Amino acid sequence: MARFRYRMQNILTVKEKLETQAKNDYARALMVIAEEEETLEKMEEHLVFLEEEARRLVQAESLNIRDIEDNKLSMELQKEAIERQKGVIQKARQDAEQKRLVMVDLMQERKTHEILKERAFEEFLQQEKADESKQIDQLTSYTYGQKGEN
Repeated sequence: MARFRYRMQNILTVKEKLETQAKNDYARALMVIAEEEETLEKMEEHLVFLEEEARRLVQAESLNIRDIEDNKLSMELQKEAIERQKGVIQKARQDAEQKRLVMVDLMQERKTHEILKERAFEEFLQQEKADESKQIDQLTSYTYGQKGEN
């Protein structure tokens, strides 16, 4: 029996490697999102701390206007930082979605090549069966012809 060799195996191998790379890129993008969301959570916790500090400063026996103003400024800056961080997260999500689409596209291409390989293998098997039948017919004809000569 002859050996099956898919003539576009090198293309399939490249597609598999590209798909693996795309999966890794997507996984890294998801990790970036998780890290950025964790950063946002810490920023929001710090804002809550600043708000509690503001309440404490206002309720203190002796009011220190400078501390209250500093706290107010810190809260405003923290809110701005939180808004910027939300933008960073949105951009990271868009990047991850783009990488996911690339990954899906590469997966489809790889599957297409695998289907082509399967079809080529089926054709190979059919050709092998046809060749085997041909050889059996020739052998039978030869054997039958040898009996006729005797």
